[in-house]
Order: sequence, then C-alpha cells, then structure tokens
Amino acid sequence: MLIPNLPAPLPVKLLKEIGIEELPGGLKVADFDYLHTLIYTDELARVGTKGPTGAITIGYAFGLPPLLKFGSQALQRKFVPDIITGKRRICIAITEPGAGSDVANIAATAERTQDGKHFIINGSKKWISNGIWCDYATMLVRTGKEGPKGLSLMVVPLKDTRGVTMRRMKVQGQTAAGTTFIELDDVKVPVENLIGDENRGMIYVMQNFNHERLTISVTVNRLARVALVSAFEYCMKREAFGKTLIEQPVVRHRLAKCAAALEAHFAWVQGMVFQVANMSKERADAELGGLTALAKAQAGIVLNECASTAVLLFGGNGFTKTGQGEVVERIYREIFGSRIPGGSEDVMLDLSIRQLVKTFEMKKKALAAGAATFSKL
Repeated sequence: MLIPNLPAPLPVKLLKEIGIEELPGGLKVADFDYLHTLIYTDELARVGTKGPTGAITIGYAFGLPPLLKFGSQALQRKFVPDIITGKRRICIAITEPGAGSDVANIAATAERTQDGKHFIINGSKKWISNGIWCDYATMLVRTGKEGPKGLSLMVVPLKDTRGVTMRRMKVQGQTAAGTTFIELDDVKVPVENLIGDENRGMIYVMQNFNHERLTISVTVNRLARVALVSAFEYCMKREAFGKTLIEQPVVRHRLAKCAAALEAHFAWVQGMVFQVANMSKERADAELGGLTALAKAQAGIVLNECASTAVLLFGGNGFTKTGQGEVVERIYREIFGSRIPGGSEDVMLDLSIRQLVKTFEMKKKALAAGAATFSKL
C-alpha cells in the first residue's frame, strides 16, 4: 500500500516491468488517478493520528516523485525498483537550519570533483521526516550561484555512507515520523545521481510541493473532522447544568462554526483534486501552485479551530492524554505539525497571492490576445 502515495498518473511502464499491474482491490495501475489519491489519503487519516503516515509514507510520498518525474531512465532503473516495492526507503531533504520555507536560501553545497565524476556535498539538513530510517534522500543542494537558479536535486545515499551523520530529533508532535538532523561532511555522490538537469532543482521542487501540499490538505481536513466528530459525540452524552451539552446554544454555535469551515474546505479540496485529475500536467503546474499553497494554509487554520473547540468542549477530558479525550488531545498537540511542515502558514498565504497574481496576468494577456484575434474575423 505504498504505491497509492505517489502522484497520479503512476509510472505504469516501470511498475509493469517489475511485475505490478494492479493495486489491492483489483484497481489497475493505469486507472489510478488523483481521486484515488484523495480517498486513500483521507482514509489513512481517519484513525485520528499522523502516526502511520508519518512513520511509513511521508518520505516515500514526497521523496520518490521527483525521481520518477525528472530522473533519467538509468537513474530510475538503479533506484526505483527497490524503493517502490519497500525494500529500500527514501526521504525528501530540503529544509536546513537556516532555510525552511525560504527554499531559495539553501546553503548545502555540492561541488564537482576535478575528474568530474562525483559531487562532494557539505552542509546540513534539519527536520527531515523519516531520515533516520532511510537508505537515500532526494536532496536539494547548491551547485551554482546564489538564489533559486543555483540549486539541484540529487539522490544522496544515507545509511552506512562516509561523511553522513544522522540523529533523531525530539519534536512536539508526529514523533513516529523519525524527524532527523543530517550532517554532510565531504559526502561523495556520483554525478549520475543528479535528478534532471543541473541548477533546475528549484523548478522540480516547486512542482513536487503541489502534490505534497494537496495531500497534506486532505490529511489535515480529516484530522479536523475526527476531532469535531469526537466532540459532537461527547456533547450528545455529557451532561452539565441539568442538560446535555448539545442542548446548550453556545455549544451548538461553536460546533456550527467549525462545521461550516470544515465542509467548505473539504469541498474546495475535492474540487481542486478534480481539476488535477482532469487538467494536463503542464496546466496544473502553471495554475494550481498558488491554490494548493492556499489550501494547505487553510487546512491548518481549520484544524486549529476544530481541534481547539473539541478540547474546550471536552473540558478536563480534552486536556488528558488518556481516556475519553485522548484523541482530541493528541490532535490538538500536533496542530503545528500541520501548520509548519510543507510550507509555514504565513509563507503559504503570501505565496498563494503572488502565484495567483501571475496566473491573473497570464490569463488577462491570453484573453486580450483572443479578443484581438476575434476582432479581425
């Protein structure tokens, strides 16, 4: 069940070459689309925790797609069969101590050796999900000048690799994700491990973020729903001041506000998934980057509202790690694990508008060109 974490369409030819023609339930790999991604991602989060996805699928879901989309056939044949079948693990390694959502500020360097056969990598990566368990990382490094045009992606071996030091970090939530600090000291990587073209890594990462942020939106919306449903059920049976909580107008008001935000967000995400499933890849990459960033930011805002309300309605039980309120307590504790990774909320809000301005200008020019052509007829 690792394969459904990948963006649609799946690498059908490669999967068939290694003997995988259908997924559980009899779904042909060629028929898999983003609607299946939505269903699968949503159902995984129904348990009310990011534990299973954090421990097993994050690295796979976000570390493998760049290799499939932009890697050469030789590079894919070298790494993909063992990764896609779960024999080896991969993660995405972008964030550094001095560069998080500011991806263009990446400082880890990769310099070619004199014979041109290897890159020598120096620097560090921080808050890398699954890193401690992974054999490889799809890593963003600086191969050229400052800024976004000097970055490249490459497959970097981690386990038992000279110059690589990894340690697990203690974070507030998502403890099952194996959040890792990686130090790189003269790590030697073959030039053949370069993904796509040199100094085009920023473009590849931005496209990969669309998949990441869309699936985060689905997951986080489901977590918010689990918290709100738990609170709703609790309010139906909990009595205070001679009546159940659900009979109190102020309680119903809180639940209604959360439900409106929750349902509006999920309907929006469903619409976006439909667009991704029916648009060409080129059009989706051009038009949906700002919207996926905005959806990811809004997902965190909705989760904060729903989880906070759930804890308040559970009262002391919502403040306790065991018992009736343990699910909402855990979800509340992990709110910032949804609002920060994948692009911090304020950065996503700003990015969304900047991208939408570009889309507006592009479509405005297209309309003007179309009107000019029509006037000549």
